[in-house]
Amino acid sequence: MSIRRLPNNLINRIAAGEVVERPASALKELVENAIDAGASHINIRIEQGGLDLVEVADNGCGMVRDEITLALERHATSKLPDEAIEMVATMGFRGEALPSIASVSKLTIESRVDGGDGWKRTIDHGELLEEGPAAIPPGTKVRVEQLFAKIPARRKFLRTARSEYAACTDVVRRLAMARPDIGFTLEHQGRKAISVQSGESGPDRVAALTNRELRANSVAVDLLRGDVHLTGVAGLPTYNRGVADHQFLFVNGRPVKDRLLVGAVRGAYAEMLARDRHPVVALFIDMPPQLVDVNVHPAKTEVRFREPALIRGMIVSGLRRALDEGGFRAVQRPAESALSNWQTETVTSNPQTNIFTAHGNAAVAQQPYPSATSVQDSVSAFGGLDRPDELAPLMGKAEAAHEAVPDAADHPLGVARGQIAKTYIVAEADDGLVIVDQHAAHERLVLERMRKAVEGGTIASQALLMAEVVELDENACDRLEVRAVELSEFGLELERFGPSAMLVRATPAMLGSGDVKGLITDLADELGAYDEALSLKERIDHVASTMACHGSVRAGRVLNVAEMNALLREMEVTPHSGQCNHGRPTWVKLAHGDIEKLFGRK
Repeated sequence: MSIRRLPNNLINRIAAGEVVERPASALKELVENAIDAGASHINIRIEQGGLDLVEVADNGCGMVRDEITLALERHATSKLPDEAIEMVATMGFRGEALPSIASVSKLTIESRVDGGDGWKRTIDHGELLEEGPAAIPPGTKVRVEQLFAKIPARRKFLRTARSEYAACTDVVRRLAMARPDIGFTLEHQGRKAISVQSGESGPDRVAALTNRELRANSVAVDLLRGDVHLTGVAGLPTYNRGVADHQFLFVNGRPVKDRLLVGAVRGAYAEMLARDRHPVVALFIDMPPQLVDVNVHPAKTEVRFREPALIRGMIVSGLRRALDEGGFRAVQRPAESALSNWQTETVTSNPQTNIFTAHGNAAVAQQPYPSATSVQDSVSAFGGLDRPDELAPLMGKAEAAHEAVPDAADHPLGVARGQIAKTYIVAEADDGLVIVDQHAAHERLVLERMRKAVEGGTIASQALLMAEVVELDENACDRLEVRAVELSEFGLELERFGPSAMLVRATPAMLGSGDVKGLITDLADELGAYDEALSLKERIDHVASTMACHGSVRAGRVLNVAEMNALLREMEVTPHSGQCNHGRPTWVKLAHGDIEKLFGRK
């Protein structure tokens, strides 16, 4: 086959493949153009998630008639005053954006400069349809209709209107967060979804676009090193999310999704969050253009830093310093020499028999459980703690028991001796000391119960005395509303309560009422992150896992001896109870030999 020159319409469609993947891609280009035009307010209107209409109107500098014609030609731009492409200071400079969008949709552009006449030009999938005078205020309005209508191969790969709308909302939210000096309005199906005013402070804009609770649960980040300035808002470790969709990162006012930056955020919070929880942050990096390359991705969502180690170090140290000044510190680690003596038990599941293997046949000495009083007396005798209230924070509630200690061969996890820090159960087994994370263990037990109940269709619901209203963003409410029937099978009854709230009427009986708001928020996050990528069974497992986490015994709850032993016994007969729903171990064992090593006996 001989080499031939491609026609312009095909060239534009190929370029559109890089620029316009979905309605949100076109929306991003148009809003960035409005920002670069110096607009102080941008109005956005979309229909059917952008599949039918994307309209962006601004009050920027506008264009005259000849400039409108030139703007619709490939490789024409006002954003590069010279050939120094690496020094670009605007949101974008891609000259093929408008003609590429016009080649796969019906595009109408109207514009007017202050003191001049307005002009309109309409392009239908690459062909000039009409042009003429337009009566509009100073600024520019661009309408994109019927995206991919004449390219069915591209149209069929678009997602549902609901998913496309969520993507459009995310684009506007990030761009609005980057420019608090500009007002943004987003309307969908005639209803305002986002409305923020110009002139807001950075933290106020971030809180308005995420959650108003963030303002009271965050600290300010401000760090300057040379020519690089890091600012932003960092959520407290206790104010976290189930997925990482609330991490907003910006470089020179440009929203980016960069692995280096995401990894630095994860490293900064590494010792303060569980592996399955993610912080809420909005970080802004301002630096000279020559220190960062913004041209490594067609959509400019990724960047390359000249000194990546400097940027990563700034994020980690800036976040940790801000969190420290806010009254929080990283978790203190035990000595490595002591940790090396601890071994995590490997648990194998056998549904036909006890899932734990008995260790040894020697019986534990027959003696009653020690009471809290006897322990306090013993400690006081050594002069360590003279007042009982000093001991209270160190151990859980204990009760005297009169039954003999069972044989360790029958109970491999041993018998409860007490509770440490209201979080860990300490048990004595035949061959060592067992420590159980009560929340992680109970979380797995609740999950396995829910799975069995789902298979048998027997999950009972418990009606709330008063229905609880949980406020979420509109996209989260949409996801929950679509899955309301599936969630009802778990005993969770909820319904839409306005555009951005859900009404919870009942929760699974095995969970109780608990933290309803936290449960609904995490469910919405899980559905947003995994919903369309997983099968029905996998989705059910994710939902059950999230519910189990919220319905389990929390760290910080004091358990009596009977409750501790009941938890141990159920663990011994429950499959997969060696790890929680997030892959963390639920119990570890320190063998007698390891204890002797710690005290220098070996």
